[in-house]
Amino acid sequence: MTDAGLRPPLKWAGGKRWLLPELQKRWKPHASRRLVEPFCGGLAVALGLQPKQALLNDINPALINFYQQLQRGLTMTIAMANDESLYYQHRQSFNNQSLTDADRAQLFYYLNRTGYNGLCRFNKSGAYNVPFGRYKTIYYQTDFSAYSPVLSDWQFTQLDFEALTTRPTDFIYADPPYDVPFRQYAQQGFDWQDQERLALWLSKHPGPVVLSNQATDRICRLYRQLGFRLRYLQAPRRISCKTASRKTVKEVLAVRGF
Repeated sequence: MTDAGLRPPLKWAGGKRWLLPELQKRWKPHASRRLVEPFCGGLAVALGLQPKQALLNDINPALINFYQQLQRGLTMTIAMANDESLYYQHRQSFNNQSLTDADRAQLFYYLNRTGYNGLCRFNKSGAYNVPFGRYKTIYYQTDFSAYSPVLSDWQFTQLDFEALTTRPTDFIYADPPYDVPFRQYAQQGFDWQDQERLALWLSKHPGPVVLSNQATDRICRLYRQLGFRLRYLQAPRRISCKTASRKTVKEVLAVRGF
């Protein structure tokens, strides 16, 4: 059983901590099942739902490596400061392919905390290219030992969602990249054909399924046609660097198997 007070270790644009009350209602009757997240992102949902078993996947190799290092008991040893020169030095080191997995995880954490608004963005060559952030102060965690026992029985994978080995009894929560112009959260991106592939894959799962995405007309039409029930919510948007300009966006929950 996980610690309900353990917060997501990373800043994550599009994180679903705000959605937990809605998801917990659907998860509670199925809490004995394995939770499967094809796009685990910032880990807010898994840490909030506290499954005993979980298959947590993401196509972003740096993200999955970071969680795997948390399982091993990550301790930060690199220099960390809210300093532009140090940031770009560490970003250059991170893009060096000769790093150990532990070093890469440490640099990924630092870049995530210090870069612009918690974005995670890679160019088509696979290089991390988020610019320096504009924070007045930053809290850096140095000891992640509390996460190790929590994540110990969870499986982390870095696969395309169709390559996941699911069970008929799994509870699947899918939070893919929004159906919006920017989708370069990983080198491969995520286009409309991927959205269609995902919807069809989810529709074939015999167990409970919950999907969240921005409520664009074509996303709603796609899931409605596949027999999902839709519910609309107002989601907070935290990408803008100015708090006053951060507006809500219309989000859809598509559910089936309940």
